[in-house]
Amino acid sequence: MSELASDIQYLPGVGPKRAALIKKELDVHTMDDLIHFYPFRYLDRSSITPIVSVTPDLAYVQVQGRVVSRNLISIKHLSVIVEDGTGRMEMVFFKGVKWNFDRLAPGSVWLFFGKPQVYNDRINMVHPEVDAPQQDTSGKGTLTGVYPSTEKLKAGGVTGKTMCKLQRSALALCLPELRETLPDYILMKYGLPSLPWAIQNIHFPSDSHALAAASRRLKFEELFFLQLSLLKQKYVRSRASQGLVMKHVGPAFHACYNALPYALTGAQQRVIKEIRADVSCGSQMNRLLQGDVGSGKTMVAVLSCLIAIGNGYQACIMAPTEVLAQQHFANIQKYLAPTGVQCALLTGSTTQKERRPLLAGLADGSIQLVVGTHALIEEPVRYKALGLAVIDEQHRFGVSQRAALWQKGPLMRFDQRSGAWAPVSVSERPAIPLEGVQGVRTVRDQNVPPHILVMTATPIPRTLAMTFYGDLDLSVIDEMPPGRKPVQTMLIGTNKLPAMYRFMREEIARGRQVFVVYPMIFINEKMEDISNVEQGYEDILKAFPLEEGYKVAIVHGQQNNEQKLFNMKAFVDGRAHILVSTTVIEVGVDVPNASVMVIRSAQRFGLSQLHQLRGRVGRGAEKSYCILVKDPKTGKEAQQRLELMCATEDGFEIAEQDMKMRGPGDLEGTQQSGLPVDLHIASLARDGAMLEEARSCAQRVLNADPALTEPRNAVLLQELRKGKYDFKNYSNIS
Repeated sequence: MSELASDIQYLPGVGPKRAALIKKELDVHTMDDLIHFYPFRYLDRSSITPIVSVTPDLAYVQVQGRVVSRNLISIKHLSVIVEDGTGRMEMVFFKGVKWNFDRLAPGSVWLFFGKPQVYNDRINMVHPEVDAPQQDTSGKGTLTGVYPSTEKLKAGGVTGKTMCKLQRSALALCLPELRETLPDYILMKYGLPSLPWAIQNIHFPSDSHALAAASRRLKFEELFFLQLSLLKQKYVRSRASQGLVMKHVGPAFHACYNALPYALTGAQQRVIKEIRADVSCGSQMNRLLQGDVGSGKTMVAVLSCLIAIGNGYQACIMAPTEVLAQQHFANIQKYLAPTGVQCALLTGSTTQKERRPLLAGLADGSIQLVVGTHALIEEPVRYKALGLAVIDEQHRFGVSQRAALWQKGPLMRFDQRSGAWAPVSVSERPAIPLEGVQGVRTVRDQNVPPHILVMTATPIPRTLAMTFYGDLDLSVIDEMPPGRKPVQTMLIGTNKLPAMYRFMREEIARGRQVFVVYPMIFINEKMEDISNVEQGYEDILKAFPLEEGYKVAIVHGQQNNEQKLFNMKAFVDGRAHILVSTTVIEVGVDVPNASVMVIRSAQRFGLSQLHQLRGRVGRGAEKSYCILVKDPKTGKEAQQRLELMCATEDGFEIAEQDMKMRGPGDLEGTQQSGLPVDLHIASLARDGAMLEEARSCAQRVLNADPALTEPRNAVLLQELRKGKYDFKNYSNIS
C-alpha cells in the first residue's frame, strides 16, 4: 500500500485511539486526507511583542520573558510570572501543571505564545505555547499554520502544536510519491507551482510570498476540477439528450408580442433570443433564468411557451403554491387574449368535475398551455405533446418531482422516410410495449423530454450559479422595466412601533394594504425576545380593531391549504387591510395595492430573504415602503445586513454581500453542508475572480478535447475518475 493511502494510525505519534478521535472529529482517515487538511489561518511567530505593549484586544502575541516566580495554586492550577524589562505578565496553566512547574524554573527564559486576556485587572495568557528562544531562525519558516480543531481534539491531546508535528511527519512520508494533477501546459499558462511544492508551503510556508503562491495553486486546482467536472457532464448530456426541434415562432407569439402595452427591456429580448437558439438546435434545453423581483420573468416564460405552441407542442408552467399558480393564470390569460391559445389551470383544488374535460383537453392537445402546481405531473395527467416545461422557483421542487416532468414529454416516432421525429398520437400508443412482442415489428418510439426553463427570483451570486447550477445554461434579466418605483426602506427599533402604527393607518386610509411578516409562528422558550405571528396577530388586532373597520387576515405554515387560501385570497382581493404572516408569502404573492411591508425581528432574516419579502410591495403605481423592525438585542453583523438593505435595491449586490456574510452554503439553509462538493481551501465567497478564470480554462480544455483522450490530458481524466468532484447537482432535472 502506498503511503498516501495508508491509515493515519500508523503515523508516528498517532496510534489507534488518537486516530479514531481524528477520524471522528475531522473526517481525516488517510495520510492523503491529512496532507490535504489545510490551516485556516497563519500566525507570524517571527516578531516578539514587549510585555508593556500587550493588550487584551490583540489576537495572538509572542513575548519572550524570564520566569520571576511560579505558584502552584492547586494540583490543577499553576501561575507563572514572567518579565522582559518592560513589564510583568502572568501565564496560567490548568493542564500539564506538574510538567510546566518543573521546566519553568525561576531565572529561565522562554518564548510564550497565546491570546492575551484580562483577569482581576491583570493581563495574562491561559495555556500559552511555550518554546525555548530560537538562537538562529535562518532557513526556518516564521509563519505557523492554525488548523481547524474541536474541544474533543484538544482534550485528547491533539493540540495545534501536535497537528503541526503530524503534518511534518506525513509530508516527509508522502511528498516523494505525490503526483502532479495538472498538465504542464496549464501550470505554465497560469504560472502555478508544482503540487508537492504547494502542499509543502501551504503547511510550512518559507515566507508570505511562498504562502500566496501555494494558496493560489491549490485554490485554482479545486475550482478548475469543479468546473471541469460540471462542464464535462453538461457536454455529455447535450450530446446524449435528444431535443425537440422548434424552428418557428408562429402567429400566437407575434399576436401576443404586438399587443403588449409596453416594450420589452433589452434584457428580456436578449433572454428570449437565447431560448429561441436553444429550442431550435436539436438538443434538450436546460436553462436557468435569473431575474430580480419584478424584472419580467413571467413575460419571458409566456413568450417561450408560445414558441413551443407555434411549433405544434404544448407547454406548462409549474408554480410552487396554489396562490402563485392562480396569479400566474390570471395574468397569463390577459397576455393570451389576442392569441386564441387555450389555457387552463390545474391545482390540487381543481374539482373532479373540472378535471375531466381539462385532462381530456391535455390528452388531445386542445389545451395548449396549462398552469398549475405539482398536480401537473401527477399520474392521471397525459399530454399529447409537451414541448416546454417552465418551473418557477425551481429550488422548491424535489428532484423526483422534476424527473416526473421529464416523463411527460411526447412519445416520438422516427420516420425513416423523412429522417425526422414526429409525435405519436395518444390513440396510436400501444397498451403494451412493442419491443419484443412476437409478430410485431420493432418501432423506434421513445419519450423525448420537454425543454426545461427553470426560473428564480432569488438573485444568486454568479460564483454560486456557476457551481450549484454549473451545467445549466444561465440567463440573467439584469434590467428592470421602466416606470417601476423604488421601494423606500427604513430601519427602526421597537420603540418606534406607535409611530409605525400611525403610518400604517394613514396608508390604509389612502386605500392601501399592509403586509406584516414575522420570523416565527409561536413563542419559542429559547427566543422569547423574538417576534412571532401568534402574539403579533393579537397585537395588530388591538391596534387595528374590527369595530373601527379594520380587517386583518393571518397566514402561516401550520394552517391547512383551505385556511391559507381563504385568508390569502381575502388580502389579494382587497377584503383585508393587513396580512399578518410568516415567510410563506415570500414567493409569488402579487398584490399591487399593497404599499407597506413591515418585517418584525428583521435581524433574524438573511439579506436575500429580506429582499424577497421587500419585493412583495412596489408592484403598483403608488409609492411603497419597507419597514425593518429590529429587536433590542441585534448584533453587529445583523445591523450591517439591515443597513445594506436600506442602502440598495440591487438584488445581485445584496446576494453577493449575503454570501460573504453568511457563507455559500446558505442556499440550502446551512453553511458548509450546503456546498455540492467539499472545498478544502477555495471559497466561493472570496475567490470569484479565480473561479471565472478556472471555468474559462476548463471550457478551453474541453473545447479542444471533449473526452479528455489526448495524452497531455491523461492526468485530468485520471483525477476526475477519483470521484472527488462528483456532487449532488442542484440543476439536475432527471
